[in-house]
Amino acid sequence: MTVLEGAGADAAGLADRPLRRNRDFLLLWSGASMSFLATRVTTVAYPLIVLWHTGSPLAMSVVTTAALLPLLLVQLPAGALVDRWDRRRVMLVCEAGRIVAVGSVAVALAAGRTTVAHLAAVAFTEASLTVFYRLAERGAVRNVVHPSHLPAALAQNEARGRAAGLLGQPGGVLLQAAARWLPFGFGVLGYLLSALSLLLIRTRFQEERAGRADGGHLGREVAEGMRWLRRQRFLRTALGYVAGTNVLFQMLALALILRIKEAGLPSATLAVVVGIGGVGGLCGALAGGRVQRRVRQRTLLIAGAVAWTVLIGAMGFTDGPVQLGALYAGTGFVGAVFNVAAAVYQVRTTPDALQGRVAATAGLVGSGTNALGSFAGGLLLAAWGAQQTVHAIAAAMAVLAVCAAVAPDLKKEETPDAHPA
Repeated sequence: MTVLEGAGADAAGLADRPLRRNRDFLLLWSGASMSFLATRVTTVAYPLIVLWHTGSPLAMSVVTTAALLPLLLVQLPAGALVDRWDRRRVMLVCEAGRIVAVGSVAVALAAGRTTVAHLAAVAFTEASLTVFYRLAERGAVRNVVHPSHLPAALAQNEARGRAAGLLGQPGGVLLQAAARWLPFGFGVLGYLLSALSLLLIRTRFQEERAGRADGGHLGREVAEGMRWLRRQRFLRTALGYVAGTNVLFQMLALALILRIKEAGLPSATLAVVVGIGGVGGLCGALAGGRVQRRVRQRTLLIAGAVAWTVLIGAMGFTDGPVQLGALYAGTGFVGAVFNVAAAVYQVRTTPDALQGRVAATAGLVGSGTNALGSFAGGLLLAAWGAQQTVHAIAAAMAVLAVCAAVAPDLKKEETPDAHPA
């Protein structure tokens, strides 16, 4: 049996039904959209609430760190547990837990009794449950759509995430300005709607499992996913490439802020640049499915790095907000296309029973490099300033493009349709 033969509940029926008429996918997509939007709104509200209550940047840092820790501490065990448990049940439990946790903050803020410890605990809990939810949802997608519809489905998921970022961040700020508890009240509503959509879905979220559902050694199960990924030469090498680009984009985000400040522009200019960039990412997500069907993954890796090199290099020669925004939109467009292609390749080549562990390992590598990028970016900006740092980022991206072109393992791209389960 191939992976694609095992994916989906009723392949023949799903193939005859356009994605826009796939009831279960639409329910899953719309419910997850509300869930991701709720997360974006509450995430931006935590530091604002802490700073408003305490006036302490240190307290704000504590809560922000608590929200980031699950990306490093929870992902690997979460991937193993998601592969072990029923995915829909995991997602329902996550939504119920987030409703309770986020709701407690809304009540506390309305009563004027919130504390930093309470906010830090809820931020950690919400982020941990978000990790479980996202891993389960990613593995579920290929079981509710026909294999031929998978690129389009994952492209819509990428667009959903981009749109949630565009709407959620300013939305969280505006809701918090209207009433301190409103972002968290919105979070409760979003998670509730997501849970209701899950209850209406009829398709199973995974294939039949032929092993333990509740027992076994968690460490061995995590290691099993790592070993499988290590044996996939193309996927393993591509993941290292992605980690390198993540470092550079963390540095670029900081450099853009300083670039705007050095140019003497108001801080609101950053909102214009990021907003235009977000539109580019959304367009890239919508185009990603079509591009993925026509271009090989290795070609995307090389072409993407070359495009990023040119776009980032051009940022070092302009400080106009519209020009910077247009260039940033270009990087977002390329990044979104690549994200869609990478997601399709990973989901198709990974056996259903390993989806959570492989996605968790990939996510850990990606998020683990973010801290390195921020630290290195701060050092370079302090030593060279924004313009020189942007040029250095472009040069490093060019090196990655060359490495991708000559890397022997990236020439070993597999055909996902033929990968054995």
